[in-house]
Amino acid sequence: MKKITNIFLGICFMASFFILDSCKKGYLNVDEYLYDFTSLDSVFADQDKLLTYINGIASYLPNEDRLWTNAWAPFQIASDENFISWNDDRHAGMKFLLGEITPYLANSYYNNYGTWYKGIRKANTVIARIDETKNISTSTKREYLGEMYFFRGYFMYLLIQQYGPAVIPPDEVLDIDATGEELSLERNTYDECVNYIIENMELASSYLPNTKDALSDIYRPTSGAALAVMSRVLLVAASPMYNGNPSYSTWKRTDGTNFINQTNDNTKWGKAAVAAKRIIQNGQYELYTYPRSTDTEALASNVPTDQYPNGAGGIDPYRSYKYSFIGEVPATSNSEIIWCTNQSPTTTDSPLWISSLALHGGGNGLNITQDLVDAYKMKDGRDINNSSTEYPYPGANDVYQTIGSTKVHSDVQIASNAARMYDNREPRFYATIGFCHSYFKGTTYTGSETTYKNVEITYYSNGNGAPTTNYPNDYNHTGYTCIKYNHHTDNLRGSALSKVFPIFRYAEILLNYAEALNELNGTYFDESTGITVQRDLEEIANAVNRVRYRAGLPGMSSEELTSQSSVREAIKRERKVEFALEGRRYHDLRRWLDAPDAFGTPIVGMNIKASSSQRSSFYTRTIINNVLTDREWAFKLYFWPLPKNVLDKNSKLVQNPSW
Repeated sequence: MKKITNIFLGICFMASFFILDSCKKGYLNVDEYLYDFTSLDSVFADQDKLLTYINGIASYLPNEDRLWTNAWAPFQIASDENFISWNDDRHAGMKFLLGEITPYLANSYYNNYGTWYKGIRKANTVIARIDETKNISTSTKREYLGEMYFFRGYFMYLLIQQYGPAVIPPDEVLDIDATGEELSLERNTYDECVNYIIENMELASSYLPNTKDALSDIYRPTSGAALAVMSRVLLVAASPMYNGNPSYSTWKRTDGTNFINQTNDNTKWGKAAVAAKRIIQNGQYELYTYPRSTDTEALASNVPTDQYPNGAGGIDPYRSYKYSFIGEVPATSNSEIIWCTNQSPTTTDSPLWISSLALHGGGNGLNITQDLVDAYKMKDGRDINNSSTEYPYPGANDVYQTIGSTKVHSDVQIASNAARMYDNREPRFYATIGFCHSYFKGTTYTGSETTYKNVEITYYSNGNGAPTTNYPNDYNHTGYTCIKYNHHTDNLRGSALSKVFPIFRYAEILLNYAEALNELNGTYFDESTGITVQRDLEEIANAVNRVRYRAGLPGMSSEELTSQSSVREAIKRERKVEFALEGRRYHDLRRWLDAPDAFGTPIVGMNIKASSSQRSSFYTRTIINNVLTDREWAFKLYFWPLPKNVLDKNSKLVQNPSW
């Protein structure tokens, strides 16, 4: 047995080198390797074996870049931004969107429950026994402990995000000989889970390095990543869904405590504001900007031209936004990225793949809704329904007319056949939305087929993005797709740049701060940090304007700053556009309690049944009415159900409401 164990440990040790050498793969994207030793005593024999075990815990973290195909969670597919053309096991978020999920089906789809608790248990083991490790330096021990506290907090964050109030396991490692009844625990309240996350992230923040430069692997969490988790969690906890929500008044623990508190506590907004301000004051992060070039599009006349961040001067807004997502700038050189994972862009699970199908003989089954498209403003910051004479949004009789001549700026080429409704929109629109007559360069393809690069994609019934005979169900239903993760040279028949997916980026912190300040009544003082925050319109505008100026838009208007309600709506819209198709929209709609309205609205797109000779018909807003769009919001959809097999193992667990 000793020899067998030594051989096994040798294999594990070798595996750790593959893991450590895989910055190309990414700390959070480790797929399979051996790390679970037969004897836990062996784990703490030396630092290398311990690191292998720690990397194994990291493998329980989800691949958060997988938004659509084989996704780790249903929430991107089930947002109001999009739907998928296939209701199958690889895109099971559609089943959630269409109300087909049951607790029994949750055994098979997105069943992360046991995995994340396993991660917490193993982190507890390391914390309890790390002092047994031989020849480990104080600095290495601190970093490992910081990661364990981060893991504990992050796995709990993932649990409450998907399942709601969770069981908080004891810090001590549970005795495996204990009875099933002793191991069965009741769910804690949502607020208790939040406190658990914050406590662990505070510890993680105090132990982990402050900068990415101090890490051996840029995908490992930093002190800033721990603070970013706190910012997001506290903002959600302050929101109407979890802060005095009477809809859950009868959902209680056995001791009568409500799982979701029934008293609105406005100081929670203060805590959220402080968490964001700590990162702002940290000084490690800033929105990524790219210098203005000769091909940068001119700003609208009402956009301040002062040097960024006091205006949009000196930067290329399109590239400044786009480059964080497409592999143009490495994470080490991007001050906006707080924590990230890398993408494998040529796998069928990547965001790039599903948004590139039209280039490769498929019809593209990622359908973006007209509602998201219409949220993007004109380049002067005006709403399309209140556009200016300088940049008018065309009337119903003119939306289909062509722009007349090809426009080229930054890395964007807008074809002359593009409709006027897509002309003079803000830069984030062109960075994110693919529309009929979008131009795909895809220049890394070097073959002889002319249809695989420098392609103008059309979604008419007779267009090159229409369904093929062999795949009649593979087509785009709305006339829009996502190009946020597409580099202009990417081509899956050639090559694609390696990319990182920002799990937390500084733009979120700025908008978190603005939202929390706006909702705060009075002044809030945080004793532990000495930070004081209050509802200050100048502070709010400064935070939002950094995001808007980076996008080449004017700052907040006096009309937007008129009232708490007007500021709230402006921030909601800014989040909708800035974080479009990044996996955050579903959670924002839920925490604001806006989901019933958003999902109660019919899905609208272009009329893809019209041919290229029927442009006016194609560019008519059309309700998409089929089995894939029959969505209807139900109260139970605020949470994913606890899997039935989890309930069967723990008699003290109660199912989420209405499931």
